[in-house]
Amino acid sequence: MEFRTGLEDKPWWAAALLGLVLAVAIYFAGNHYLLKPRQLELQNLDGKLAELQAKIQEGRAAKAQLPQFRQEVARLELELDKLLRVLPARRNTPELLRRIRDLTEQGDFDLRRFTPGNFIDQEFFSEWPIAVSLDGTYHNLALLFDRVSRFSRIVNIEGLRVNAVRGRDGQHTISASFTAKTFVYKEPEPPAPDEEAAAAE
Repeated sequence: MEFRTGLEDKPWWAAALLGLVLAVAIYFAGNHYLLKPRQLELQNLDGKLAELQAKIQEGRAAKAQLPQFRQEVARLELELDKLLRVLPARRNTPELLRRIRDLTEQGDFDLRRFTPGNFIDQEFFSEWPIAVSLDGTYHNLALLFDRVSRFSRIVNIEGLRVNAVRGRDGQHTISASFTAKTFVYKEPEPPAPDEEAAAAE
């Protein structure tokens, strides 16, 4: 029994054409199912490699700048310390009250009113007005303001009103009222216990 392909009666170029068609079909099938997925995977890996190399370069650059960053942090901490002397935290307010009150009592005044007001919250700080009324002299009042201006922290004198008076002892010639307004750093709120527990996990 003979096995016949049916090509024996065909010209040679028919077999060559069939072979060519089969070769092209095998090529495209192999390219589509084998080579193309590998090429896509390779492109994906190349992209990830480029990302990792970029991150490594960023890390090296950050490491090279680390001493500079540490110096900058130290400088900023010193700057913050200076600013906190000018703009203290709220917990340090009793000391300011004592200092202003001491100045008014040492300046040969009759202190008629010394009333700290409520804090007025702004974005990063609070305004703190202190209403002051006293009897004294122009000279002593000027000395008081000069001493207040030498405080390390900011104290603004606002709403100054001065009236001439004649004291019972004849020494006090003016009655002055003003608001000594200072500013207080708003300390960040401590985290709630739930937030602390979540951060610890």
